[in-house]
Amino acid sequence: MDPADAEVNGFAIELKRWRDVRGHSRTTLAKAMGYDRSYVSKVESGTERPSEAFAMQAEKALRTGGALRAAFRDHARPVHSRSPVPNDLGEKGGTGSLVVNHDDATLHYQDGVYRLTQRRHLVNNSGEPISRYLVRISVDRFPGDPERSNQLYSETPLTWDEIGLRAWHGPDRTNPMRWTVHHDRDAFKEIWLLFSGEHGHFPLYPGESCWIEYEYTVSEVHWGNWFQRAVRLPTRTLSVVLNFPAELTTSVWGLYTSMTSQAVPFATAIARDVSSDRHIFSWSCEDPSLHARYRLEWDFRGRAAHGPAPTPSEVMAGLGIVQADDDRLRRVARQFDLPAEADEARRVVAALASAAQRVARVHTFGKGMGVAAPQIGIDRAAAIVRTPEGEVLTLFNPSVVEHGGEIDEQYEGCLSFFDVRGQVPRSHVIQVEHTTIDGDPMITVFERGTARLVAHEVDHLHGCLYTDRMREGVEPIPVEQYRGSGTSWKY
Repeated sequence: MDPADAEVNGFAIELKRWRDVRGHSRTTLAKAMGYDRSYVSKVESGTERPSEAFAMQAEKALRTGGALRAAFRDHARPVHSRSPVPNDLGEKGGTGSLVVNHDDATLHYQDGVYRLTQRRHLVNNSGEPISRYLVRISVDRFPGDPERSNQLYSETPLTWDEIGLRAWHGPDRTNPMRWTVHHDRDAFKEIWLLFSGEHGHFPLYPGESCWIEYEYTVSEVHWGNWFQRAVRLPTRTLSVVLNFPAELTTSVWGLYTSMTSQAVPFATAIARDVSSDRHIFSWSCEDPSLHARYRLEWDFRGRAAHGPAPTPSEVMAGLGIVQADDDRLRRVARQFDLPAEADEARRVVAALASAAQRVARVHTFGKGMGVAAPQIGIDRAAAIVRTPEGEVLTLFNPSVVEHGGEIDEQYEGCLSFFDVRGQVPRSHVIQVEHTTIDGDPMITVFERGTARLVAHEVDHLHGCLYTDRMREGVEPIPVEQYRGSGTSWKY
């Protein structure tokens, strides 16, 4: 087989796979794409070479997050690489029992309500029949602010009536599935989806595969501006579609975290279709890492157009930043016991990275920026600093142990009271004692602008704000009078 044939068949296999994911027949897909059914059939069977226009229309209709574009452009992909179920999937993570061939989620937002439709193609690689599948419904209206979230769900719990859970088995949503409650909590629910329905039991036997689908709704009173996929079983393909009204002018970004790394942007871009009255974002990846978390977040920028412009501090509060009148900013943060609390430390850093990402999308930080855990409502001694050069510093249990060099005054801003800027005297050189994720003590020397950024965040972890460092008689100025936004430190 020559490379051209490999390309055609590789695309055909990918087209068939995504048609199954979206639950289309060849007829309904052809209608959605504006093509004749016979042409779709010929492309899918590999007897007709797809045009680039066909590939782009298929990508748009099936919302594959770029997967079909990549398949069309990948001339060297061998046919066998797209087999329905890789032989080695069952060995990932040492489970060898249940494998997710495709995990697809579509989140639709309208009039204050989120509706999630989750489809999974499951493969039983074990030697025993599987009769149930665990599903977790977890929401958090205020990520990074556990006290506020706990109060919300204590006062207005997530209820089964609000969720309205329904589930099906099979590719065409024809077989309803029963379910039983595993855990019922104020902020999350866990249920067992049972391979049984009104017509009896249909266990998933060894070597068999099937589609399951479930759907539920949650109001925005309970659901925040984020959606996370956690990879708990060996998975071949992960995909997400977010569907929002165009008038909200939604901005979407994604962050990836694993057991061994802090949050980083997605390796592949989120596709965006804004050609209609709905703005639709799609993303997919192959062979996601076991135990990894893929988190999409968004901001409804269009809502700001319907009222007076918010102040800088109101913007930061809306992004989950604790403001200066909150007593939590005046407490000494609780230190980590590392490495025993390494997993908790990673979760805190992921929350900090997510907050930094949200903030960076609404403001340009020419001097760099930082976020401390108390600023997102977490009482732990952790902070991250982004230098102007793009380096990300992570600090656990930090404390300044020595100052050196000259002292100068420069303007600083704080996300917790962003309406003003204040001149703060600080040393050019500081030595900071801190702890690695493995529990090793370290002393790191920081200089000039980075020293100022680090000192600011270390202060937060000790209940100190930059206004405490200003000279007596000097007051912050309104941000409107400040002329240093977007510029670097001056030395």
